[in-house]
Amino acid sequence: MNKLLYFINFLLLSVFSLNISAGNVEKGKEKSATCITCHGDAGVSVNPAWPKLAGQHASYTASQLYEFQKGANGKRNNAVMHGIALTLSNTDIEDLSAYYASLDNSIGVTDDKYVTLGQSIYRGGNLEYKIQACIACHGPNGQGNLPAAIPSLSGQHSTYIYTQLKNFQSKKRSNDPNKMMRNIVYRMSEDEMKAVSEYIEGLH
Repeated sequence: MNKLLYFINFLLLSVFSLNISAGNVEKGKEKSATCITCHGDAGVSVNPAWPKLAGQHASYTASQLYEFQKGANGKRNNAVMHGIALTLSNTDIEDLSAYYASLDNSIGVTDDKYVTLGQSIYRGGNLEYKIQACIACHGPNGQGNLPAAIPSLSGQHSTYIYTQLKNFQSKKRSNDPNKMMRNIVYRMSEDEMKAVSEYIEGLH
């Protein structure tokens, strides 16, 4: 049943991603000037509360910008990003997404005390509480899935990952197709979310 669910999710996300055409990397670089303050000169944010964009799949970055455009009417509401996204055309979004996808991602370091539990959750989940393993969708190295617009997680700030897990758990964020993330994280403990977030930061 789980394999069937993953396959259905893959098909749904693949159909969505086909609607996103390839952007222009050079134009995206020019347009990224307004993004640098928060997301860094090469898509690597200094503040761990803000996501690294370097190396992220273009299909995923674009899908999130479109979500931010919806603001309070959408499923991922962020006042700052809503204001920024509203100024972007579809072409701007595609160009920016292509540019950030062209950059090399930055790998962090996992605190030793989180490695064992983090790796266990990421690779094996928690069968007792029916928590699916992250590896099933995000891959063994956290590379995600480009055609399905499943984000790359490798090296992402643990603080940012943890915040997003909490947002899914509280349903503050609900733009996960078929409640994929919400159905997983609502069963996770604080320790599990913290550990897997730390593990992901050092994943590559």
